[in-house]
Amino acid sequence: MNSEIVGKNILDTEITHISSHGIWLFTENQEFFMPYDDFPWFQNATLKDILFVEQPSLGHFYWPNLDVDLSIEIIQNPQRFPLMSA
Repeated sequence: MNSEIVGKNILDTEITHISSHGIWLFTENQEFFMPYDDFPWFQNATLKDILFVEQPSLGHFYWPNLDVDLSIEIIQNPQRFPLMSA
């Protein structure tokens, strides 16, 4: 008998915790904290919008309802990617 995996593993990436300080993203057996000071787009977002995260490619995360794109590098080193507004 041959077992075949059908579909995509939807548990690869998820938000595991939301607090008054930030959110935790779990992916690839690692958890990353994203404080609102560095990632302000999430602070006033709805729970539904925060939880709806996609991983279009390895190490790249997208929140379609918030139009936020982040990479592992940005999450781990936010000081290297200062927030700027036009």
